[in-house]
Amino acid sequence: MENYKSIIENAWNRRELLQDEAVQQAINEVIALLDQGKLRVAEPKDGQWIVNEWIKKAVILYFPIRKMETMEVGMLEFHDKIPLKRAYARLGVRVVPHAIARYGAFLEKGVIMMPSYVNIGAYVGAGTMVDTWATVGSCAQIGQNVHLSGGVGIGGVLEPVQAAPVIIEDDCFIGSRAIVVEGVRVEKEAVLGANVVLTKSTKIIDVSGSNPVEMKGIVPARSVVIPGTYTKKFPAGEYQVSCALIIGKRKASTDLKTSLNDALREYDVVV
Repeated sequence: MENYKSIIENAWNRRELLQDEAVQQAINEVIALLDQGKLRVAEPKDGQWIVNEWIKKAVILYFPIRKMETMEVGMLEFHDKIPLKRAYARLGVRVVPHAIARYGAFLEKGVIMMPSYVNIGAYVGAGTMVDTWATVGSCAQIGQNVHLSGGVGIGGVLEPVQAAPVIIEDDCFIGSRAIVVEGVRVEKEAVLGANVVLTKSTKIIDVSGSNPVEMKGIVPARSVVIPGTYTKKFPAGEYQVSCALIIGKRKASTDLKTSLNDALREYDVVV
């Protein structure tokens, strides 16, 4: 790995090295390892998530060394630089037409892809459902037994290389049309209600106690979250700005595979 890292870092600083066959081979091998899940753009270590910037650089450098080509799938035609992922049966992954995953994305055994999209560099853990029209952006990290409901948008990130990808940890339930972008981290077993939008600047307000507690960029484990608003003053007056409200914690009585409606019903909320 250190040899790969050294080659990638040199090529990142000196783009003329991309013409070198050995450099191209190293980049191709790193992408192959990503595709196999043997490398990850970000990985958990000692309770923290570590971003492997050099691997993100390899993904970015993969594009200029690839040539545009036409790919035909039955009556469908694509024109792109990145091939599609293949051998789903061998991987133990269920892929429903017209689901698409790009080469360089890793899908662990037991993943189900309804008509959806997973981009290069992403990691999707075992037992996760990527539901209809959900998208998993480049380098996003999705844990095991996660449910990404219909139309969910998980943002991708390549540049800046030091930026953390979106991280959805194990056993989370992400409600329909929810959007999580800009490196937001959703910790284990959290439930996001439909239409929750989380960016790095979105206020996440825990209103389950006697006083509100504000945070940004992270949803604590087992939180139940719904869309909300708060009043903000502007030169033209006061207006409502979107936020996310933590209304409680997922209860032990709620099975890990509960539906979103069941989790919210415990708090008398319908979303």
